[in-house]
Amino acid sequence: NSCKKLEFLGSSAIYPSSVPQPIKESYLLASKLDKANEGYSLAKIAGIKYCEFLNKQYGTRYISLALPNLYGPKDNYHPTKSHVIPAFIRRFHEAKINNLDTVTCWGDGTPLREFMHVDDLARICVFLMNNYSDNEAINVGSGIELTIKEIAECVAKVVGYKGKIEWDTSKPNGTQRKLMDNSKIEALGLKPEIDFETGLKMAYEDFLNNEVRTER
Repeated sequence: NSCKKLEFLGSSAIYPSSVPQPIKESYLLASKLDKANEGYSLAKIAGIKYCEFLNKQYGTRYISLALPNLYGPKDNYHPTKSHVIPAFIRRFHEAKINNLDTVTCWGDGTPLREFMHVDDLARICVFLMNNYSDNEAINVGSGIELTIKEIAECVAKVVGYKGKIEWDTSKPNGTQRKLMDNSKIEALGLKPEIDFETGLKMAYEDFLNNEVRTER
């Protein structure tokens, strides 16, 4: 269709779990992928490499972004199919309205995760579409890590849940850490503008005001 510029959205899951951190773009395919996410990772890598070779062969200007974990309005709050932040929002909200004394979360709460609000991502995506044409994927992250425990406590605070948070250490933690090196976007003057607690408040308001996303 003669598309001259395209932006492909990848994920931090494209990177092997054993590489040094913060993770540089050059670490792509440096070692084996995490088996738990291998299918998803390979799909994203295939898209990134497809863009790369189209650029080389046909002179297109397709760019690829590696994204961190995202959250914000229009999220999926399904009780079993949602990601960590919308899942926490729903669980702590339901615990609050049902006056539950405790909420149990998986793992020990120590894994570190990097999150970005979707509005920050949208702003950065538009800028890169207009100003970036490098053939190598570019990391787009917040550069800020929080433990799963810190995230749970912050969500509970925003939701207004006053009970106790317990951790089921018989459940898996998942990848312990995957922080991306954001030096490329920082050199372009790009950085997130929405702090985590403010972003959570926006997400919780969305949850409360959209009944269709709170169905079981």
